[in-house]
Amino acid sequence: MLKQKLKSLWYHFAKRACYVFCKICFSYKTSGMENIPADDAFIMVSNHQSFLDPLFCASGIKRQINYLARDTLFKNPFFRRLLYSINVMPLRRDEADFSAMKTIVRKLQAGQPLLLFPEATRTSDGKIAPFKPGLAFLCRRGNAAIVPVLIDGAFECWPRHKKIFSLGKKIVVRYSRPIPADEAKSMPDEKLAEFLTTTLRNLQTEVRLEQGKQPFSYA
Repeated sequence: MLKQKLKSLWYHFAKRACYVFCKICFSYKTSGMENIPADDAFIMVSNHQSFLDPLFCASGIKRQINYLARDTLFKNPFFRRLLYSINVMPLRRDEADFSAMKTIVRKLQAGQPLLLFPEATRTSDGKIAPFKPGLAFLCRRGNAAIVPVLIDGAFECWPRHKKIFSLGKKIVVRYSRPIPADEAKSMPDEKLAEFLTTTLRNLQTEVRLEQGKQPFSYA
């Protein structure tokens, strides 16, 4: 019990530090926070623009979030302990990782939130690539709603071809209306993936137009 309390305190300290980092280093704005469920399990589904996306998505949320990262990041013993301490779980990307899926479902069934980037890799041009299927399975087994999350500005801040991020860039994160668990569970994998891809692309266009930016073309 004490160990769990200490881990929770450490998580919230680390999250607060990440939030301060985002506010100091960037023009960091969030909206739609009222769409984050207060109690039940949910899966935040976001586009993937940079290495900093987990910070941008989750540092302003009060609840503890679970994350996934490729298993190669866990090879260093110190970094492995750090990742586990902030609820990051390893995932083998070159094969079906059933063990990781079981762990994810168990956490969702316990009412814990999860952050996913269904593009599976960072964008190379700022556009949102078609999402990989599989979310419907997690929604069915974990009885979890889906919260679409749009990140804009992170690609300009830290595109994949640059070694380090640029300070002062405007980062906008918008949390959209949740898709109830029953609605998500009723969709086949491919249909849900297509629906979420379209939802995030439309949200991206909306956010970019609000900022006076040129929206991406998905014709």
